Amino acid sequence: MNRREELLDQVTDHVLEHGLIGLTLRPVAAAIGTSDRMLIYHFDSRDALVSEVVARATERAMAVVKGLPAARDVRAAVNQLWAAYLGEPLNGCLDIYCQAAATGLIGHEPYLSDARESNQRWGATLCDYFIRSGAPPARVDRIVTLVDSALYGFHLDLTTDRPEELARGVDDLARAAQTIAGDD
Repeated sequence: MNRREELLDQVTDHVLEHGLIGLTLRPVAAAIGTSDRMLIYHFDSRDALVSEVVARATERAMAVVKGLPAARDVRAAVNQLWAAYLGEPLNGCLDIYCQAAATGLIGHEPYLSDARESNQRWGATLCDYFIRSGAPPARVDRIVTLVDSALYGFHLDLTTDRPEELARGVDDLARAAQTIAGDD
């Protein structure tokens, strides 16, 4: 692994632990044992570094989803995916994406193009997972659109601190996704 990739992994680890909001180069450089000049040398700017951290977090999240075993059906796949979202590294990776979106980073360049590319790769990973779990290829895009958006919303849910209530909502979503799959 080259030095740039090592730095990107170190910064991504730091952001997973400390968050993206308020990230500045000097403190993150000091935390990972380098200088802000070295980060600029390898990434050109804070914006480029943040964009690559979001992409690296997406890659890590995709690796987790690719490693999930196929579920017996779409409903079970949604519930299994939610369980994975509750653990690391998916939980932290979603937090990074949420923080980037909340600070307006994803809606504007230079992040917008990178975010779109990451979202396409993420969506393709979810499509593969649901197809492995029995979703018909002709309907998988609808399933992924519904499930990804809803699970993102459940992840952001600040109105309940009762896991059983969220689990019930996720299972309702899973039932809806199963209906779209056509295998009630």
